[in-house]
Amino acid sequence: MPELSLDTAEIYGRLDPHGLLGRIEGLPEQIAGAWAAARALDLPAPYRGATEIVVLGMGGSGIGGALLQALAVDLGARTPVRVVRGYRLPASVSEHALVLASSNSGDTEETVAAFGQAIERGAMCVAITTGGRIAAMARDAGVPLLSFTWPGEPRSALGWSFGSLLAICGKLGLLPDLDGELPSALDQMRALGRTIGRDAPEVSNQAKQLARRLTGRLPVFIGAEAMAPMAYRWRTQVNENGKSWAIADELPEMNHNAPVGYGLPQRIVPLLHAVLLRHASAHPRIALRIEATHDQMRRAGVDAEIVKVAGDSLLAQMLCGLVLGDFTSYYLGLLNGVEPSPVEPLIELKSYL
Repeated sequence: MPELSLDTAEIYGRLDPHGLLGRIEGLPEQIAGAWAAARALDLPAPYRGATEIVVLGMGGSGIGGALLQALAVDLGARTPVRVVRGYRLPASVSEHALVLASSNSGDTEETVAAFGQAIERGAMCVAITTGGRIAAMARDAGVPLLSFTWPGEPRSALGWSFGSLLAICGKLGLLPDLDGELPSALDQMRALGRTIGRDAPEVSNQAKQLARRLTGRLPVFIGAEAMAPMAYRWRTQVNENGKSWAIADELPEMNHNAPVGYGLPQRIVPLLHAVLLRHASAHPRIALRIEATHDQMRRAGVDAEIVKVAGDSLLAQMLCGLVLGDFTSYYLGLLNGVEPSPVEPLIELKSYL
């Protein structure tokens, strides 16, 4: 069978009839829209006094919380952020917490359960959803509701599940307000999208080239600080868009265990391809660890590469990292000969549950 060309226009309509590519291309505008809607949301004055931020969410809705948490640490925010991916709200979450419930459908059962507990405890709640039970719960409890319409996949609604959270927390003064940085960050995101989009030839297209190198391999994505949840996002995008296994790991923690196992099992090593995400805002020691980890992997026979994430600010680097991962996973799906959009096994599992 001849090798699939990502520069052939015909394959996009044939392998992507549901148009996931258009939603990936539109992420900058989605973030801008979500940001504006969140900034306009009427929030009670006492919310500004929250002592912690708790994000409830699963899957494509939950990753926004993980990105927010990492960004808050790297920005030196005084208000701690934690993410709850499950049914149980930690007992320590009280009425002093800002609880952001993020669910695209509004019916994610884990988020519904945890949100109910937050309301019962009198926490300062905000719901971010298209509707469902979470919207109804928010209306019944009289808590702020950021309602939006999204016809696509939850994972492609990242503008709502990340951008809205960051805008709300900045508006309340709980995290640094990045409203002034957003236009430049979005411009950089758009510029990157043009260089890695469908019409950019593979010979000069970073995402197409990376997807080609990942084809037939088990990707291992590695990130640190703000790039740690980015590595996880890349992993889940390869799972869903590429219909493929992938692994995510985090520096510096993995330096304290993983190097011992790089060479075994021997039959697995040739199938691995490690991608270490590096951003300019990283701690200098993290930059050194990325180089050292790359070197150790290569000496153990593992294909490994360092991918520099573009952006002249931390926010821009996160947004550029998102768009690069989305395009790469999408192209990998095409190279795997699958339609990137459907996730039938996830629907089947929900039906079983």
